[in-house]
Amino acid sequence: MKKICFLIGNLNNSGGTERVTTLIANALAKKNYQVSILSLADGRQSFFELEPDIKTYSLYPEKISFKKNFLGAVWRIRRFVTQNQIDTLVAVDSICCVFTVPALFGLKVKHICWEHFNFKVNLGVKYRDIGRKWAAKYCDYVVTLTKRDKELWEQGIKNIKAKIIPIANPSPFEVQENIPSLDYKTILCVGRLTYQKGFDLLITAWARVVQQVPDWKIVIVGSGEDEQMLKQMAKSLGVDDSIIFAGQQKNMSTFYRQASFFCMSSRFEGLPMVLLEAQSYGLPIVAFDCDTGPAEVIASDRSGYLVPAANVGELAKFLLKMCNNLKYKSFVRDSFESSRCFNLNNVIYSWKLII
Repeated sequence: MKKICFLIGNLNNSGGTERVTTLIANALAKKNYQVSILSLADGRQSFFELEPDIKTYSLYPEKISFKKNFLGAVWRIRRFVTQNQIDTLVAVDSICCVFTVPALFGLKVKHICWEHFNFKVNLGVKYRDIGRKWAAKYCDYVVTLTKRDKELWEQGIKNIKAKIIPIANPSPFEVQENIPSLDYKTILCVGRLTYQKGFDLLITAWARVVQQVPDWKIVIVGSGEDEQMLKQMAKSLGVDDSIIFAGQQKNMSTFYRQASFFCMSSRFEGLPMVLLEAQSYGLPIVAFDCDTGPAEVIASDRSGYLVPAANVGELAKFLLKMCNNLKYKSFVRDSFESSRCFNLNNVIYSWKLII
């Protein structure tokens, strides 16, 4: 039985990276691979449900400075991989390759770097750039989320030895029995309340159109460091009555079933899980056409609208257009259709080819 290990920052987190890692890990475990997940720190209480056969481990019981403990972390990964006779190590997020490349040096272990952002985004962490360079040179495979990002890697790094393969994230849901309706007059947004997700741009855009659709409301599901700032912003722009901050939620189904359409105002993304999730409920989408992700999910003018990146005026225009969409039912049909392209079985087939 092949032994696969995923190395991740902290499996306890509730983001898209953790969610898709558990999805892929669960699907591989069901196909008789022996799967383990190793967190750099903490990670013993997975936020998302895992198959009972999957074992979780952590290098360190709590968050530490990896700059100070760099060699220690490398040594612990190497020891873990050899003691547990791991056949394939998947570094979840290219930054992990800073540790895994030296840790696997000289070992006969298949090494896969799984990029979760896009090549242009390093989130201000120089180590991510180093991780990518090392991954391109020393890993067997680099898995990108989109074809566009594969191109960005190939343009951005010289002498790539790894095979770069785009494999989309699977939709976390089966296609749902759901009948979206404009009568709900609700725009759903989901994501951490951080700069990346651009909720400040959304609130500014909403302030420009709310007078024309006075019965409509925006529901934002998520928590994060910008929460107070965003609430204050909604208040000062006079739209706090029509924006509901719902906090972090585990059961998302209710929110999707009560929404008319989905909006994503991110400044940058990898391949956004929330878009796949929204489409599995048949929701049309209005999203910024940021560098990678949305354009691979949304057929503009068919299942949603792609808005020029970070353009608040255009976002306002397309929010209004979707609220009054005369072709709404055909947008819903196309959303469901698109969702089927990201079927878990198709995605797992691609993973099995490289593992």
